[in-house]
Amino acid sequence: MKFLDQAKIFVKAGDGGNGCVAFRREKYIEFGGPAGGGGGRGGDVLVEAVEGLNTLIDYRYQQHLKAKRGQDGSGKDRTGAAGANLVLKIPVGTQIFAEDGETLIADLEKAGERTLIARGGRGGRGNTAFKSATNRVPREAESGTLGEEQWLWLKLKLIADAGLVGLPNAGKSTLLGAATRAKPKIADYPFTTLYPALGVVTVDNVEYVLADVPGLIEGAHQGRGLGYRFLGHVERCRVLIHVIDALQEDLFRAYRMVRDELLAYSPVLSQKFEIVALNKCDAIESDLVTDKYRTLSSLISSPIRVVSAATGLGITDLLRDVHRELDSARNLSQPLVRASWHP
Repeated sequence: MKFLDQAKIFVKAGDGGNGCVAFRREKYIEFGGPAGGGGGRGGDVLVEAVEGLNTLIDYRYQQHLKAKRGQDGSGKDRTGAAGANLVLKIPVGTQIFAEDGETLIADLEKAGERTLIARGGRGGRGNTAFKSATNRVPREAESGTLGEEQWLWLKLKLIADAGLVGLPNAGKSTLLGAATRAKPKIADYPFTTLYPALGVVTVDNVEYVLADVPGLIEGAHQGRGLGYRFLGHVERCRVLIHVIDALQEDLFRAYRMVRDELLAYSPVLSQKFEIVALNKCDAIESDLVTDKYRTLSSLISSPIRVVSAATGLGITDLLRDVHRELDSARNLSQPLVRASWHP
């Protein structure tokens, strides 16, 4: 199934049914009178966050969604049936924006959450409702009101506890595969990951969700590479794992490049707690790894872990560090903030 994290849809609630003009015609009733029932109300349009979905692909090919119209009233004071509500199923973590793409209407972060996005029209009154002492034979009825309609943007931000960020080909997908049962595409060329991927980490009998997003390059905030369209998927993460390829000559430049792109995207994202994973350390001599570790430690304040996603070196310790930070954040009931780093 193709991953789709944005969709534009048109929703329309059901119109209200029309009122009826009718009169009684029973035998042995000398004076009849009005007997027109009112129309039923139109169905509402609601959205509900459900588990088991991780894409908005369902709304890629069905963009116009309408609730049922209320039935018209009929004789013998019978009210028309109300129109059925339309409930749109969306993944947990989906945000609903107005047509301008900026006005937030709802943010559904938990399974089972519902919100009303279009209210159905009111049913019109039948002629019985207009009966009075001075108008005993009313011949008027109301039409039902129109249901609300509008264009909306659905934007998915995956729910994950920790997220992997870094340059292309830093080994993020390999790390995700080593830490979870996920099977992301892995190859020896940049931008292997084209869409975010999720995996469940199990360490010390505790589970948490880890997200991998496509790599960033310098100028991503200007649309270079894949841009930073997918960084929204790690905005909800409490901890970021910044993966750096140890084979690069200038580790700090690689680190700063990603940090600058995070800051350009969102100051909030750049302030999340961060653990640096110095990856591919199995491919170089241990003395050189030590030198690179010391050099990078002197320039940044974030904790650094030496790992190899290919061999599993240091992966368990890294996952335990993330778990401890997640526990700390939950106990504090507030987002984690990383220490400052040296420009």
